[in-house]
Amino acid sequence: MAGGLGNLGSSVVVASAEESAHQVAMRAGRIGVTAEGVDLVSDDDVDAIVTLAREAEPAALIVDSIQTVGVSEIPSAPGGVAQVRESAARLIRLAKTTGIVVVLVGHVTKEGGLAGPKILEHVVDVVLYLEGDPDRGFRVLRSHKNRFGATHVSGMFDMQGDGLVEVDDPSKLFLDGWETKVPGTIVYPAVEGRRSVLVEIQALVAPTNQAQPRRSVRGLDSARVNQVIAVLDRHAGIQLGDKEVYVNVVGGWRLDEPGCDLPVALALASSAADQPLGRMAAWGEVGLAGEVRSVPFETRRVEELNRMGLEARVAPGGGEPLRLVDALRRAGL
Repeated sequence: MAGGLGNLGSSVVVASAEESAHQVAMRAGRIGVTAEGVDLVSDDDVDAIVTLAREAEPAALIVDSIQTVGVSEIPSAPGGVAQVRESAARLIRLAKTTGIVVVLVGHVTKEGGLAGPKILEHVVDVVLYLEGDPDRGFRVLRSHKNRFGATHVSGMFDMQGDGLVEVDDPSKLFLDGWETKVPGTIVYPAVEGRRSVLVEIQALVAPTNQAQPRRSVRGLDSARVNQVIAVLDRHAGIQLGDKEVYVNVVGGWRLDEPGCDLPVALALASSAADQPLGRMAAWGEVGLAGEVRSVPFETRRVEELNRMGLEARVAPGGGEPLRLVDALRRAGL
C-alpha cells in the first residue's frame, strides 16, 4: 500500500513496532517497493511517531500495529485496553489536526473480530478486514464500515511471491477446476457489495460406523447446514442422520447469506443419491416448513451467471411458491 502511494507521488511514513527496519526492508525489496517517497521508522512510542509525522508532513502514516505501540504515561504494556485506547486517540487527533491519512493495522481475535476495545471501530472512519484462505493464498478485503462510501464492498487478491495481486475475475478463478460430473457440487452466485461472485459449494455424504456421525463445515455457518440437513430429512425424505456430512466452499470464501441454503441442500442430495448435477447453479433460503424463499439481488446473480454461461438454475421466482421437494425435482434428484 505504501509503495503504491509512493509510486503516485505521495509521501508515506511506515511506523513498524512489530518488526525491525531490516526485516521490513527485506520484505519491501522482495515485493518491489522502490518508491523514494516511502520512509520507515521502527519505534513503539506513539509520541515519537506523532512528532515525526508532524515534522515530515507525509500524505499518509501507517502504524503497524496499534496493539504494539503505546504511550509512556500509562504503565501497562502495549496491547492493553488503556494503551490501545490512548494510542488510537493520539493518532486520530494527529489525523484530524493535520489532514494526514492515518492507517492503523490491528490484530484480530480467534473469532475474527478486532482485538482490543470496541471503541476503536467507532472512532475510525473506515474499517477494513483482510481475510482469506492461507492454504490457497486468496485474500478478500472487505469494508465493514465506511463514513465516506458504501460498506460491504469487497476486493479479491492473490498472494504471490512478489506480493498481493488483484484478481479481476473472481468467478473464473473460483470455478477453475470445477468437476461438473462429480456428485455433490453446485454453483452459488454470492453477492458481495456491488458485485456477484460465483463460488462452488461441495458436499460429501459418506456412510459411517460411528455412533455420532461427523459433521464438517468450512466456509459456511454450521448451524445453517445442520438446519438444512434436518429439513431434508423432514420434508424431502433424505435421511442423513446416520451419515458423515462434509460441506465446503471452494477457495476459502466465507458465505453468510441465507441464499446459500438451497445450493447446500441440492449438493447434499446430489452426493447422497450419487447423481451429478452438471453445470447447475442455485440460490434461495430454505425455511423450516420446507419452503424456499427468495433472496435479494436476483438481477446481479442472473447477470453474473449469464456472463459465465451457466444456464441451468434452480431458484424461487416467477410469482409461484417453491418447495424444497420441487427444487429437488427440478434438479433431477
